Amino acid sequence: MKPTLTIEYCPKCGWLMRAAWMAQEMLTTFTDDLLSVSLQPSEVGGSYIVSVDGEVLFSRKEEGHFPEIKELKQLVRDKVNPGKNLGHSDKK
Repeated sequence: MKPTLTIEYCPKCGWLMRAAWMAQEMLTTFTDDLLSVSLQPSEVGGSYIVSVDGEVLFSRKEEGHFPEIKELKQLVRDKVNPGKNLGHSDKK
């Protein structure tokens, strides 16, 4: 069964568009690997959390920054399909 990726964002911070853009990127990159991507407003101010089936892969509060798309793609790939080639996102 394919996992669901969730992007939890702070609606008071105006991060809905950032979350929607990340969701689109994840759906495009992981079409065959994810069941869906869910956007979820957080009740905790300043939250921006990316998780797969409840397992947190990235938390802005813990990391101290927003994820770069390359970083996020690598984290999601490592969880849902470790063998997947991400092309430009794999280059250092």
